[in-house]
Amino acid sequence: MGTSHSTGGDKVRLNAERATWFMMRPTMDVKSKAIEPVRAPQRIRPVPAVSRAIAILRLLGKTKEPMNVKGIAQALDLVPSTCLHILRVLVAEKLLSFDSASKRYRLGTGMLVLARSVMETNSFAQVVQPTLDQISDQWGVTAIGVEVVDIRQMVVTALSRSSLPFRLHVDVGSRFPGLISATGRLVAAFGAASQEELEKNFSSLRWQKPISMTAWRKEVETARRNGYSMDNGRYIAGITLIAVPVLDGNQHITHTLVAASIMNQLSAAKVKTLIQELKEHACRISEQLYAHD
Repeated sequence: MGTSHSTGGDKVRLNAERATWFMMRPTMDVKSKAIEPVRAPQRIRPVPAVSRAIAILRLLGKTKEPMNVKGIAQALDLVPSTCLHILRVLVAEKLLSFDSASKRYRLGTGMLVLARSVMETNSFAQVVQPTLDQISDQWGVTAIGVEVVDIRQMVVTALSRSSLPFRLHVDVGSRFPGLISATGRLVAAFGAASQEELEKNFSSLRWQKPISMTAWRKEVETARRNGYSMDNGRYIAGITLIAVPVLDGNQHITHTLVAASIMNQLSAAKVKTLIQELKEHACRISEQLYAHD
């Protein structure tokens, strides 16, 4: 996914797979609640057939081009006969389509049905969309709603694009590493991951302007204190990403609101005002989603 913008004759092209947004906890005026202890994650017994089927779907979604059995099996290190059996089941369930002429597979229309169902039942996406539209229109930024899956992954679930020449090419459903950029600092600050887990996953992150673990930890603490995170061109050159967290009833991060703009597009005073508005929106959305937790 490529990202580009132009203003004043300048044109910046950005790598879309590296574009998403990571922000930190806002200071919220919510009623104090007892914070429950974090429970150990439930042990999940591996089911190889399911894992392989999901890997095939992700591979075909990522490559964007149809693939044959041999190519899929090699890419995923699967036995070709096993791969073929799984492919046939996915085709029967309409999750994949098969071209008998080229002998290649690609994602099927059944995936659209599932994706539509997800969006129709995703309460965060429904609640946040009007807010994103308002932010984008008022500030001339691309506004994004992000769901935090875990420290390994975040997913864009809603967005509103800027009408200005600047445009960030990212789509609903785009996935990014869970600790990257502004949202990643918030995930570290308001999530339940141990320091060991954070360090392990941090080492795999790719930045346009690399940062050390020590410096990143300081930025995480700053985000925790301030209730927001800002990435000025470190993750994506020329782009400022501002993020604030949406917290559940136990004050754990579940989502973020992100504003993406060209660096120096907004004055320092306007950035300060925008951050405060994002915090207020995040607080309201948190209360809407988790008032009965």
